[in-house]
Amino acid sequence: MQDTLSAQRRHLLQGLGAMLLPLPFAAFADDYPSKPVELVVPASAGGGTDALARGFAEIARKHFPQPFIVNNKPGASGVVGMGEVLNSKPDGYKVSVVIAELVILPHLNLSKFTYADFRPIARLNADPSAITVKADAPWNTIEEFLAASKAKPGEMRVGNSGNGSIWHLAAAGLEDKAGVKFNHVPYQGAAPGVVALLGGHIDAVAVSPGEVAVHVQAGKLKILAVMADQRLKAFDKVPTLKERKIDLSIGTWRGLAVPKATPTAVVDVLRAAARKTAEEPAMREALEKLNLGFSYLDAAEFGQSMERDHLYFKELVQKVGIRA
Repeated sequence: MQDTLSAQRRHLLQGLGAMLLPLPFAAFADDYPSKPVELVVPASAGGGTDALARGFAEIARKHFPQPFIVNNKPGASGVVGMGEVLNSKPDGYKVSVVIAELVILPHLNLSKFTYADFRPIARLNADPSAITVKADAPWNTIEEFLAASKAKPGEMRVGNSGNGSIWHLAAAGLEDKAGVKFNHVPYQGAAPGVVALLGGHIDAVAVSPGEVAVHVQAGKLKILAVMADQRLKAFDKVPTLKERKIDLSIGTWRGLAVPKATPTAVVDVLRAAARKTAEEPAMREALEKLNLGFSYLDAAEFGQSMERDHLYFKELVQKVGIRA
């Protein structure tokens, strides 16, 4: 009898012990989100990536039960911010804005992680690069700018958003196609580079039209050419490089992603919120006001797109010979 009671007591204690053990994380997914979600922007405040994130966070309030809190983490062409999210707990409470540098930096040995370390949520935007100079600069066409660059190799100072960034690669691609040599000047994001241009510290920037639009409209800057297949609606008087017989079309994209280990149930909640937010007319209007191109892809298509870009930029980096 005593042995029976001891056995029953032992089984009871074991059962209680099992109840006290931590439950698998997936068990908490049904409660997601129960607190605000941090949206990490791997770029400085004021640029296109930051503007996109803040616009999304505001409009998503209608489709997500908790607020997205935007947190800027610039540095190392996006590695700092995206890396912080990858090193965080994969519980959906820290989401990264991922940028095109994600598929470039690994080829320069500037990033230990790749797109494959993330679970994509959605792509929200895509924009071409553009060559922009001060309004009073002596060059009024891309041909004049390139002729001046060719006359003094390595002296034309072209700002970008960091060594190995998409805008660095865009300018390097132009060097390759046009047979010129620039002096590449890195900044911690597009916004600081644009400020440097306004201050006369550099001669040009190779960032997106949206990131210089307000200054172009104010008459302080002028865009000489865009690296797109077609002219942009907001800048229909600006020619493409292809119109000028320079076969180069290159640009950035921005989307949302979380660490690969994030539970599917959590990812699905984020995907649904991103999709509904992207469908809001207010989202397109916000991007249009920012002169940012709306280009939505759901998780699966976004993942496939990143895989293609990863291979494309690997070949381009090798071709133009960029070194970290």
